[in-house]
Amino acid sequence: MRHQPGVLANRTESVTVLSLSPLEDDHASLQAIVGHSKWVMFKADRLQDARNFLRRHDISVVVCEKDLRPEKWTDVLGQINELLYPPSLIVTSRLADERLWAEALNLGAWDVLAKPFDRSEVLRSVKAAWQHWHDQVRPGLRVNKVAS
Repeated sequence: MRHQPGVLANRTESVTVLSLSPLEDDHASLQAIVGHSKWVMFKADRLQDARNFLRRHDISVVVCEKDLRPEKWTDVLGQINELLYPPSLIVTSRLADERLWAEALNLGAWDVLAKPFDRSEVLRSVKAAWQHWHDQVRPGLRVNKVAS
């Protein structure tokens, strides 16, 4: 059974990112990249915190560290797939190799990003992930440009 998140209101028009990582450097790096934009970024250190947050707020993209200790990114994927409007999931890792990329895409993640983050890759991936999420939430509405 899918869980109904909060009211979408105008959230489908803005990029809302949840950074999920036990590493403060991940949050700081992402904030430095998206901080100049109109995007809204939230952070969570553990899966339990993210789960509670996702059940109360509409998030369009989750950027998740591969190893959450003791959980893994696949646990996050399972949790978000239970939501009525599941956000797109981007997996991050210092060892973002072809094996992780193939596994992530085959299981339903949107993308994989290597760390340290490359600004242009993060922006490209998050924009595409948001567009995918947006198209799922509002299939009849197409947005040509994401505010950056």
